[in-house]
Amino acid sequence: MEKYIKEALESTLLGPLGEETIRACMKDGRFTVRRYDKEQVVHFSDETCTKMEIILTGKVSVERIDEEGNLMVIAEFPRDEILGGNLLFSQNPRYPMTITAKENTVILNIEKDCLFDLFLGCPAFLRLYLAYISDHAVVLGDRIKHYVNRTIRESLVSFLDYERKSQESDCIVLPMSKTALAEKIGVQRTSLSRELARMRKEGLIDFAGRTIRITGLKNRKP
Repeated sequence: MEKYIKEALESTLLGPLGEETIRACMKDGRFTVRRYDKEQVVHFSDETCTKMEIILTGKVSVERIDEEGNLMVIAEFPRDEILGGNLLFSQNPRYPMTITAKENTVILNIEKDCLFDLFLGCPAFLRLYLAYISDHAVVLGDRIKHYVNRTIRESLVSFLDYERKSQESDCIVLPMSKTALAEKIGVQRTSLSRELARMRKEGLIDFAGRTIRITGLKNRKP
């Protein structure tokens, strides 16, 4: 219990509540904690949202499966992020996508009625909560717009351009495996490999392992 209290005290969102309130909520059961193993589903698509959750440790991903069965990773949320905050008080509080633990994860749960009482007692907590859910809505909206209805080539060009700017080099190192990259843009691993091979044949890139040299994409738009 003390370990979870310590982790809850480190939460940015819970900060305005103060240590006394956080400890009291943990000890009397108003805050509960659940552990998830790697690849365990936290919430299924269309599942009803009944509480707000804070990731104390670990990381989860928001995933979508398209009509062809391809897995698309829409967003990933590490420790100190929240789940369900933008759904809990809506008229149709259902998760639109599946949420999966990408590593062993510990999540703190706050039921709707308890959360509302905390808002009434601590306006600073309410303000921070509203800022969090607004930021999450923007992130998810941007990610969905970024990937949905794009070709594999368009998604790859956009990804490579981002990594080139981030790494400040035309010779980049993939920050993930090709299998993980395929999941990220929502295609099968074999489809990704074929498109990379086509781009190399066209002189746009060259690659070996996780290293990709960008040779002909500078003036191309995704």
